Amino acid sequence: MSTAPAAARFRPHGAITVAALVAAIGTIPLASAAWFLTPVVAVPLLIAAWSWRSGTDADAAGLRLRAVLGQRRVPWSAVAELAADARGRAIVRLRDGRVLTLPAVRAADLPRLIAASGTGLADGTEPAGGTELADGTEPAGGTKPTDQAEPTDETEPAGGTGPAAQ
Repeated sequence: MSTAPAAARFRPHGAITVAALVAAIGTIPLASAAWFLTPVVAVPLLIAAWSWRSGTDADAAGLRLRAVLGQRRVPWSAVAELAADARGRAIVRLRDGRVLTLPAVRAADLPRLIAASGTGLADGTEPAGGTELADGTEPAGGTKPTDQAEPTDETEPAGGTGPAAQ
């Protein structure tokens, strides 16, 4: 009996939302001092909306990249490579050559992201539930789902990939 892979949700830390709401409350005295300072309240409220809404969802069908005012669905068939940039953020390279940054996903989250796709890694190992691969090693970025064809004309992101390159 096989079970479907669990969907994975990646969001900014909840403390960002709380801090933005506290900052919004703190701006009320400033905004009430003069009518032209009223828009100051909007800045922390926009930050709270961003942290509440943005993120990445992954399931067997593909990725959903969420932003404040929209979202983008990326099916796994359009993904050529999952990797990490020099700053440790997860990126996805699409078959058409575009590179997208995955909101709220770090390099250490790549095994959990791939596990949500329902596939293994390109080397045949299955990702573990945490930040380690099934063989106990840390991910080195550049992970590719096994059901995806190997890109031939693309190179790794500049500056190395993943925590192993640092």
